[in-house]
Amino acid sequence: MHTSSKAHPQLQARPQLQAHTRFPAQAQLPAHAGGDATGSPSGPSEEHVFQRLLANRIVFLGSAVEDAMANAICAKLLLLAADDPTADIYLYINSPGGSVSAGMAIYDTMQYVSNDVATVALGLAGSMAQVLLTAGAPGKRYALPRSQVLMHQPSGGIGGGSSDIAIQATQMLATKRLLQRLIALHSGQPAERIEADADRDRWFTAEQAREYGLVDHVLHRAGELTDGPAGGPAGGPAGGPPGGLVDVSARHDRVPRHGGPAPETRVARPA
Repeated sequence: MHTSSKAHPQLQARPQLQAHTRFPAQAQLPAHAGGDATGSPSGPSEEHVFQRLLANRIVFLGSAVEDAMANAICAKLLLLAADDPTADIYLYINSPGGSVSAGMAIYDTMQYVSNDVATVALGLAGSMAQVLLTAGAPGKRYALPRSQVLMHQPSGGIGGGSSDIAIQATQMLATKRLLQRLIALHSGQPAERIEADADRDRWFTAEQAREYGLVDHVLHRAGELTDGPAGGPAGGPAGGPPGGLVDVSARHDRVPRHGGPAPETRVARPA
């Protein structure tokens, strides 16, 4: 998905629904020439960085959501789950969104593994990437202070004969309703409010996203990560999480795996 234009994807025999974002071209994420399927830049030193991140149970979603990248993300989640089925996995997100089908593959894998998948927004979590951010383990969804979150309805090109157009339109409507239900499930907002708010582009600052229920915490400094993802060296002191941070898995019984933010982080909402 390209952020610099509103052009729809080329029609194919089996059109792929795309969740387009619409914001100025300068907000487009840089494309790294020769980067791998997960959006990491090429080169020995950069590749080593991403390998070290994976070794520390950190997965980085740093590009538009598309099939090859989604396959790589899913494979990493499955690998980390097989390596340790109880330790948290940390998914960092800086993405404008993209393919709904590719994003749903990541979403389903996040729910499939037994691990809690903590999510962290930096830069932009837009469209399908917003759904993935909000789908993180309750109580373990984070945003850096100047990150932005974009919620809106999916869009895509349709074509063909009248019967094909009707089928595709029905499928797009079903996809729209599915995404609205998922956002409502994980945010704690009523589905009717999600439908109304997502009808047009709805932008959130990090704090607004927290108040709305899309994330649980806004992080300003690494030292504040006493309740969340680490990102430090593997094997913290006394067998704790990376970097020796407080392991929230000890409170797993107090935090539901699905269905909105943790009780202690839920905010009062206007009637």
